[in-house]
Amino acid sequence: MIRRWNPDTMPTPASRYSHLALAEGATRRLEISGQVGLYPDGTLADGLAAQLDAALANVDRALAAAGMDRTNLMKITVYLTDASAEAVALYRARRDAWVGDGDGVGAAPAATLLVVAGLAAPHWLVEVDAVAAG
Repeated sequence: MIRRWNPDTMPTPASRYSHLALAEGATRRLEISGQVGLYPDGTLADGLAAQLDAALANVDRALAAAGMDRTNLMKITVYLTDASAEAVALYRARRDAWVGDGDGVGAAPAATLLVVAGLAAPHWLVEVDAVAAG
């Protein structure tokens, strides 16, 4: 069971995420390594929007491989190489659409966004890692 919420004693989240995610009684915990904007065939998606979508789809694939789905997500961490307002807005829109309404769970997973100078390859624009339980 994962409880996700935003306590009244904390600021309202800037977009679709929860400040807290608590797993109680979970027997399995899944740590997903950073996923970049590569398609399963190894080709790189073109542009930030496509790389975000591909990286999030890779998180979905990782969850499915462990018999889980987005309802099992506790936390996602996203690394962007572009600090512009447009890039951050694009990230939030894509992430919020991906998270959706929580698939009946209600609140979205906890989330952290970091802007970094670069990733392991210069053409990678985004990386996403995640933690799930269930």
